[in-house]
Order: sequence, then structure tokens, then C-alpha cells
Amino acid sequence: MSPDDFDFPLPADRIAQRPVRPRDLARLLVVNDQVADRSVRDLPNLLRAGDILVVNDTKVLPTRLFGSRGSVAIEVTLIEPTGVGRWRALAKPGRRLRLGDTVVFGGVPDATIAAKEEDGAIVLDFASDDMAVARALEAHGAAPLPPYIHRTRADPQDREDYQTVYASKPGAVAAPTAGLHFTPDLLQRLECAGIRRAAVTLHVGAGTFLPIKTERLEEHVMHAEWGSISAAAADAIDKARRAGGRVVCVGTTALRLLESAADEAGRINAWSGETRLFITPGYRLRVVDLLLTNFHLPRSTLFILVCAFAGTRRMQDAYAHAIAAAYRFYSYGDACLLTRSGQKERAGEGGD
Repeated sequence: MSPDDFDFPLPADRIAQRPVRPRDLARLLVVNDQVADRSVRDLPNLLRAGDILVVNDTKVLPTRLFGSRGSVAIEVTLIEPTGVGRWRALAKPGRRLRLGDTVVFGGVPDATIAAKEEDGAIVLDFASDDMAVARALEAHGAAPLPPYIHRTRADPQDREDYQTVYASKPGAVAAPTAGLHFTPDLLQRLECAGIRRAAVTLHVGAGTFLPIKTERLEEHVMHAEWGSISAAAADAIDKARRAGGRVVCVGTTALRLLESAADEAGRINAWSGETRLFITPGYRLRVVDLLLTNFHLPRSTLFILVCAFAGTRRMQDAYAHAIAAAYRFYSYGDACLLTRSGQKERAGEGGD
């Protein structure tokens, strides 16, 4: 398969620059053999008592920094720790930085350019312990927004908007964006409707935004992301499945984590480690029945994943409908609720 098979035209004005408020007022496209236009607020009526909602409770670190090297303004996004006080990072303008240069940040320790990598990334050495760097980021860092969300300067509101309401495990440098639609009120209504919830952790990396550069999907190597599933979460998912409930993943990150941990029979046990799982059409899904996810970039690993989950033709048609109906795309955009390919349920209807 080629990335070209998963391309589609997307008008620039469909890319959301701000979330809707309140969050659960986002539109929801329910995708089965047909499509239905709903709202995220409708989820308690679209799911069934006994279903289990699996969320990713990773917390986004405020890793976007603004500094200078001499008279040159430098914007840096930290993407991965590489040692005590050291971070791999993306910098703008990166080409003007040289080994040994010092970047000065307000409120954050100055950093030295310790390495420049072939892909354009740099390694910053803050010459401080990890706790000091973490405290400085929390006090002075900005949300590490993806490149398609345009800001001329850091907006403090993004620190709240680009974080799920149930985020609790610091470690991500990108948000699990399907979870951005939930509010405390919606979570309570889901609980009252008999829909259970289990939290797993996958620390989303900046590689989630990297394009596929190979001519064939089989040659693409996914970035590694660390995740964990507790014994309690695994037990809750297993009990829900044995009782006839459906596993409803909130986001592709939770889905990839469950599929990485599942055995051949689809059972989930406590698990931790790195995953590079790349789900493409033809992959045999073992655990997840429904997927709540945002609208993804053309030719991206995430759009390919949803095609593997719900069917390529079905998703191409669904995205065409979403574009025509002015749905909002990407991290701050609207959502869709997908039924796994091969399963038959009427779009827009839950059970009792």
C-alpha cells in the first residue's frame, strides 16, 4: 500500500484553530454503514449500559519555550528527554543554531546546543537536574501545539484547552485529542447511564505529527511511545467484555496501547513498555469495538489507522461528508464515533 491511497483534499478553513466551548458541544459524526450528524453531548444515548470507555490519562507537558541566541529570537519545542537535564527538541529557526551555542530562556535555565541531528532536531543541555527543568517548564512553558494551530505568541488559554479534564500522568508532548471533548458533566452523565470508564496511559510523542516519507506503508517505522495498563484497568476491561459490554476507545492512542498489550484471544493484562505498533488495513483488531476520534491529516498514520478500523472506503466517504458539512478538523476540531468494520449496528443508536 502507498500513502497516496490515503490522501484527500482538505480546505484550509476546515482546520480548527480554537476548540468549541463548552467542549462537549463539538459535533460528532457517527459512522457505520451510514453516517449520522450528532453532538458529543449525545454520547450517553449512543452508547449502552455495560460498555466501557477507555481513556488515555497522560498529561501534556508545557514544553514550548521562547528564548534567544544573542539578538535572534528562538522558539523551541522539547519533544523527548535524552538524559539528565537534556532534551531532544525542535527549534525555529534551527539552521542558525550551532553546536555550543547558548539559548537564553526567561525563567528557564539557559541551554547549550549539545547536538544537531540529521532530521533537523537538536539536543539541548540545560545543565540542571530533571526536577529543576520540570519546575521551570511548569512555571514558564507554553502548550506544545501542533504546527497546524497558528499562534503568533503563546496563549495561556492553550495550557487549559490542550489538556483533557482527566489528565493525571505527566509525560506527553502532544495531547490525546479525542479526550479534549469531555467535560465533568459529560463524564457524570455517562456514569449515570451505566457506562464504565478505565484509564490507561500512553505518553504521546511529537512523532504523531511526522509525515510518512516512505513510498510503501510497509517501510514506515513508527516512533516509540511509552505506555502502561494497570492491573485494575485490565481487569475492568476484561469484566466488561465478559459481561457483553463493548470496548469504546477514546482516541487512537488508547486503541494502539490496548492492541499492543492484547494476547491473541483479545485478553488484556497489566502491561508497560514501548510500542511502535502501526495499524494498517488488513490488521486484525482484537479488542476494540468502537472508536471515538478526531478528524486526521491526509496521508497520516492516524487516518490510515481509522481506515484499518472502520474500512477505507467508509472513511473516505465519511470524511467527504464531514468536509462538505463543514466539520472542524484536527486537534481542536470535531469528532467521529466509528464502528469497527464488519460489525452491524444502526448509526446514531445505542442500546438500552
